[in-house]
Amino acid sequence: DAADQGAALQQMERRAAGGQEEPRSQEELETRAFECYIRGIAPDVETRAATNMTVGDNGAVIPTSIANKIIEMVKEISPLYHLSTHYDVGGTLTIPSYDESTQKITMAYATEFTALTSSSGKFTSISLGGFLAGALTKISMSLINNSKFDIVSYVIRKMAEAVSEWLENELINGTDGKIEGGSKAAAATAITADELIDLQESIPDKLQPGCIWVMSRATRTAIRKLKDGEGNYLLNKDATAKWGYSLFGHDVYVSQSMPDMAAGKRAVLYLDPTGLAVKVAENPSVQVLREKFADEHAVGVICWMEVDSKVENKQKIAVLDMKAAVSPGG
Repeated sequence: DAADQGAALQQMERRAAGGQEEPRSQEELETRAFECYIRGIAPDVETRAATNMTVGDNGAVIPTSIANKIIEMVKEISPLYHLSTHYDVGGTLTIPSYDESTQKITMAYATEFTALTSSSGKFTSISLGGFLAGALTKISMSLINNSKFDIVSYVIRKMAEAVSEWLENELINGTDGKIEGGSKAAAATAITADELIDLQESIPDKLQPGCIWVMSRATRTAIRKLKDGEGNYLLNKDATAKWGYSLFGHDVYVSQSMPDMAAGKRAVLYLDPTGLAVKVAENPSVQVLREKFADEHAVGVICWMEVDSKVENKQKIAVLDMKAAVSPGG
């Protein structure tokens, strides 16, 4: 197109004048190769030699710098994923977990020549494997054919949004054993100030500094209407808070993955996200499918990940579930 022709003309002029072109970084070369492959144009010699993309029967595995940009944007979109404890290793990972809920190491006065009574906590473990997941987005050929449109940034943003939405939902709701603990609300459709206090107090004081509240927008609206005994609102706008609101001195994060208040639903999380262990068993990879969606006038882009997540430290996580609805006559 005109932009490529202009760049080529500038290169020729610099060469004719005896000037040297500034070397491009590997990231710039890989980004250029990604753009060329999506648009279906041949990259220049330097780009083609430096990137060496792996091309399969129905697409190409794109260089890792593009996938890394997607993951970096996922961290920006999802604070829970960003703040959790990450283990980027392959295979099954077993993490030791020390439990002092029933017994712990204690110190006591001793008498000379009298044996000490031993006491210790209990070592348990959690195992993190890997579950394959993929996100597919289709890009209009009209956008691809528009040479002025930043197609690379668009693809990175769309893939990051899909990945972050899925990951955050798994970290919040997941399956049995991923996020545990907490208390039951006394009502099926409402939350009281006392229940929020009980939830916060279930986390030990020494683990409180990194804690945040997580809830849906509708739940935040309901809690904003709660007042203390002197008529002061409990949840307030706070210019110093990360997400604009604070409750009992801690930031409030609204997530679309949190259910609204309803019977049997998880309404509020109070946690230090580092208590969640996330393992990425397979480095994220991006694949472009040029032919599969040709009859839709589109190109497909897939982001593959292999991940697992469990609670690593139960003391850092508290959950407020709404009371289950009572059936008529039950």
